[in-house]
Amino acid sequence: MGKEVQRRPKVNVSSYIHFMLNFRNKFKEQQPNTYLGFKEFSRKCSEKWRSISRHEKAKYEALAKLDKARYQREMMNYIGKRRKRKKDPKAPRKPPSSFLLFSLDHYARLKQENPSWTVVQVAKATGKMWSTTADVDKKTYEQKAALMRAKYLEEREAYRNQCQGNNSL
Repeated sequence: MGKEVQRRPKVNVSSYIHFMLNFRNKFKEQQPNTYLGFKEFSRKCSEKWRSISRHEKAKYEALAKLDKARYQREMMNYIGKRRKRKKDPKAPRKPPSSFLLFSLDHYARLKQENPSWTVVQVAKATGKMWSTTADVDKKTYEQKAALMRAKYLEEREAYRNQCQGNNSL
């Protein structure tokens, strides 16, 4: 059996909503066969809310305060979503793609030629250069990326074996 997922507590309800629920129940008791659409019911309910005394409203405000206290109490015990696990700084880093290697080679030159450009503008220019570059010229970057990727996969496997060895002790 898996762990049970804790459901988020229901949000607290305002005094007007408490009144509206009570008003709906009374209305259904008094006129069980009468159907009112949402628009008509809301209109009647808001008119009634405006017409009741402060003393009557205080009852609903007290209910709202109790509900708010309940919600805050339940939220104190609510764990929520699991936090993302922090990455181990000793873990091997993923290698750059062939495009990123190309970008690193051309970034300095583009920035020197166009000092007023932002990083985004340089990145767009690099992307255009990459798309117009011949496949033969891209091969060198793809080969570098493949070598780096193979090295990364070996390091990752060694790191995982090392972590499993430490956990079994």
